[in-house]
Amino acid sequence: MGSMKRSTLALTTAISVGLLSGCATQSPPMVVKDAPQSAEVQKQMQKDMARAAIAKPTLKRKIALGRVSNETSYGKSLLRDSAGDPVGKQIADMLSKALTESGAYIVLERTDLSKLQDESKLTGTKQNLVGVDALLMGSLTEFGRKTVGETGFVSASKKQVAFAKIDVRVVDVVTGQSLFAASGAGESSTQTASTFGFGSQAGYDSTLNDSSIRQAISEVVNRLSVEFSRRPWQTSIIGADNGRYYISGGKSQGLKPGMVFSVQTLGEKIKSPQTGFEITLPGKEVAQIRVDALFGDTEMSEGAATSVISGSLQGLKIDQLTVREKEAM
Repeated sequence: MGSMKRSTLALTTAISVGLLSGCATQSPPMVVKDAPQSAEVQKQMQKDMARAAIAKPTLKRKIALGRVSNETSYGKSLLRDSAGDPVGKQIADMLSKALTESGAYIVLERTDLSKLQDESKLTGTKQNLVGVDALLMGSLTEFGRKTVGETGFVSASKKQVAFAKIDVRVVDVVTGQSLFAASGAGESSTQTASTFGFGSQAGYDSTLNDSSIRQAISEVVNRLSVEFSRRPWQTSIIGADNGRYYISGGKSQGLKPGMVFSVQTLGEKIKSPQTGFEITLPGKEVAQIRVDALFGDTEMSEGAATSVISGSLQGLKIDQLTVREKEAM
């Protein structure tokens, strides 16, 4: 009887092993397949993409920071000094840094222009201020702190949260008209927890304030870049010699050899009876030029030598022409 049970158990075990081994089938080995294009074709495609990148890099805008202020109660009692608005100045410095580091702007100083003028008078030097494409003004419009937490039978947690919102507007320096506005919000937090009274402990964290403001500024810069990208970059012809035309702007503004621009006549300016503003009628494209070489050492002295590849500029006055980025079709 015992031997029969052992035989039955052995048969059952053998069947189970057979079933398991049947289920545990191995996956077929991976087969490496070649790409549908050959290596030569892929290299040519990479070269074509590189040429496309050269044809449309990021063209930098000249922008100046105007009034940047703190319109909240934050910092007005403890951080107020004789120089005015320290939080507003901090935001202006952080905004200037973020704009410069974005690589899409040439930032010119305007917020401390009076100090530059005082220094110019002291040294007897003449200022040579450069015009800008737009003036940026804004303020810290919202700021707040809150502490939230949960307490259980043996555990507790606390979370500190800082929130900031910055509103800016871009103003046309010629007409004073507000072109567009942008907002950015940022939030920063830190959390601590303990069990049976053991765990991390933290007091008031003031660095959350700066972190939330920095995040709000980052969002503002991103939205500004999106808005500016919708407007074609433009410059002027500053000279001509033996069929070559020289335009303002060089390496610092993103120009590269091989880029193609549209040369257009300046449209007639008429005053709108409805709004009272001057309206510039659309100009007419008369030629296309290609950048051949760059020259100049600084942002203020850079230029580009170009040649006409289609159309003609013969008989036209260069001060009646504008060079514009070619719009995507």
